[in-house]
Amino acid sequence: MTTASVGALLRSWRERRGVSQLELAGRADSSSRHISFVETGRSRPSEEMVLRLAEHLDVPVRDRNALLVAAGYAPRYAHTPLDAPAMGALREGIERLLTGYEPYPALVVDGTYTVVAANRGIAMLLDGIPEELLAPPLNAMRLTLHPRGLAPRIRNLRQWRGHLLEQMERQMALVRSEPLRTLYEEVAAYPVPPREEEGEAGAEAGAEGYPCVALPLRIEHEGQLLSFVSSVSTFNTPLDVTVAELAIETFLPADPATVKYLRSLGP
Repeated sequence: MTTASVGALLRSWRERRGVSQLELAGRADSSSRHISFVETGRSRPSEEMVLRLAEHLDVPVRDRNALLVAAGYAPRYAHTPLDAPAMGALREGIERLLTGYEPYPALVVDGTYTVVAANRGIAMLLDGIPEELLAPPLNAMRLTLHPRGLAPRIRNLRQWRGHLLEQMERQMALVRSEPLRTLYEEVAAYPVPPREEEGEAGAEAGAEGYPCVALPLRIEHEGQLLSFVSSVSTFNTPLDVTVAELAIETFLPADPATVKYLRSLGP
């Protein structure tokens, strides 16, 4: 690719982040004139400069490789399949984390919400889901919002659906991903199953009126109303594209009734 190509990519990322040339220059210990020359193709950035600008623009690891290639350099970050032998220690660590979190639900997804690992707490919530929706590759957003998936069981569906769609919108603002946009358009178009109004009422409180510290997921399982708050974790300073795009989501019981019910299910 030509130098102009990397300049156009950098300009696009800078505009996406809402950063001026002068501000970016100050962050990257450069000059606005040099940033302008790079963006217009009048100057070829060094490999170090490409990485420095990408760092200050919070460019995802996958796209940093694209910037390097556009500038005429080799990709810096590996893209190792999760099932590769080199990922053995990571896979073992993830499995230990998910198993240790049981009986509470936890799962790991990639950058397009494909489920790469899940524990028995998640399997419990998926009881009764049609087989065609459980065929690999499982997709967390599709399973949650599909009208024949978990959606009819979620008592505060409109709120939870809004939360998930906003999460995807924020992610799309940060990364360039056509598969993610395609998934968003698919799940946003799913019809919302009708529910009794009481399903949305009191969605900010758990069972027996216990207050929640965050928007809860209120979902039915075999006649029992369960309430969870979720937390999403990612890996610090990843040096591999695969690892950079992994996210671990854990569901913490939001009330004593949920704790008691999950523990009653046994190992």
